[in-house]
Amino acid sequence: MYKAAVRWMIRRNVAALGAGDPGPLLAGYAGNAVLVFPGNSAWSGEHRGKPAIEAFMRRFLENGLVGEAHDIVVNGPPWRTTVCVLFTVRATDPDGMIVYDNRSILFARVRWGKIFYHEDFEDTHKIEAFDHYIAARKSASA
Repeated sequence: MYKAAVRWMIRRNVAALGAGDPGPLLAGYAGNAVLVFPGNSAWSGEHRGKPAIEAFMRRFLENGLVGEAHDIVVNGPPWRTTVCVLFTVRATDPDGMIVYDNRSILFARVRWGKIFYHEDFEDTHKIEAFDHYIAARKSASA
């Protein structure tokens, strides 16, 4: 029952994020949580604490990214839960052309319903290319 509830909550929270509301997803993080994003992109690094994670999520939304959770694996008891999510993320330009499409595995450690560690594993070359797209779009509008 616990594992099914965690999967349901993840799907609900990711859907809320996709609708532009990071609140439900952010509520699932502990105050001192760490989100690790690997690579050498503008997104990379350790985002420590809820304010930093919220900034990451808001940037995600501001850049038109929309994610979808597919397979969700939940293991362990409520005081020591591991969660892995097969996740896809996409962005389209104003004409509807896909400008970013990536798959990732989100790995999280959860304690009593709060994420305290989250790491994304994805094709970092694609996110670097998306950084270039964002920069070009900003310079074209300036």
